[in-house]
Amino acid sequence: MMLKRKVAVITGKGEVKMITENLPELKEHEVRIRVNASLISPGTEIASVAGLRATPNLKAPARVFGYANAGEIIKVKGDVKGLKVGMRVAAMGGTGAHHANYANVPVNMVAPIPDSVTYEQAVYACLGATSLQAIRRTVPELGEYGIVLGLGIVGNLAAQLAQLSGARVIGWEGFDSRLKIAKKCGIRNFINFKTQNSVEETQKFASPYGADFAIFAFGGEATAAFESVKSCMKVSADTHAMGRIILVGGCRINVGGGAHSGNLDIRAASRTGAGYKDPEYEYGRDYPAGFVQFTTQRNLREIIQLIAENRLIVEPMTTHCIPLKEVGEAADLLIKHPDKAMGIVLTMKE
Repeated sequence: MMLKRKVAVITGKGEVKMITENLPELKEHEVRIRVNASLISPGTEIASVAGLRATPNLKAPARVFGYANAGEIIKVKGDVKGLKVGMRVAAMGGTGAHHANYANVPVNMVAPIPDSVTYEQAVYACLGATSLQAIRRTVPELGEYGIVLGLGIVGNLAAQLAQLSGARVIGWEGFDSRLKIAKKCGIRNFINFKTQNSVEETQKFASPYGADFAIFAFGGEATAAFESVKSCMKVSADTHAMGRIILVGGCRINVGGGAHSGNLDIRAASRTGAGYKDPEYEYGRDYPAGFVQFTTQRNLREIIQLIAENRLIVEPMTTHCIPLKEVGEAADLLIKHPDKAMGIVLTMKE
């Protein structure tokens, strides 16, 4: 008899809802997870919902929603590299880690979690890996000064990771609620750019050196923010701005060449590390460790370990725990009230 599951979907009109469907057959090198909790991404996922609501695609079929969950393995198939039935795990990726009560996930998109880490904490592993990939692209050094623009989940975690690397960081955020969360997460310096002079405050923060890097962790038009950041960066003797600009959020900037942008290094940070979206990697084929050190799965494991060691704080980011059947209301909350909602964990309990 075909097993059933409950899963969140998004329609071509941008409607988010829970449906019941047949649970797909388990493929080779996959594990089946009885999901306990999942996390809605307030960035990528909600941007997709908002985009469809603004420009509906009525011909598009409903598609499954979500890419970060945690639960217990109940079945395995093929070579799953030591993963076993009964293990508590975090999972990620659009291939299988959906907002659902059961999920089939490829082996390299799954990482074990220790007993000291709750499922509600573990669901942050995916976005944590996104932040960690951004930090690896940033290459912060002990004693450097950095700016993180946007203290949503990815920005908050990036700021924490930069601090763990020894950098001194200041966050720019427009919602007081997120500033309060940042403080609870141990981020020591931040400003509300809507009520404070971000350039002036940051110049004082990084004085007399100037900022060495800036991480853009938000979506939308960011050229004005880029111009403000340039005024905060370190400057060489020939008056050129220097340092690294890392674009991890879905933002866009207009960059002038030559003297307009000085000698800034502008980098993108994509996804969660090497391997994500590579089907062969996801289903178990690893890259040569000597050449690709930090894969997606290693980044997942590092985030989980930091949470277990209480060096990465995620609990204050969870603003709501909502049953899966109310996933539509959860999406609406993130779209309409970003000042009140940030980390929404979906629970699979009735």
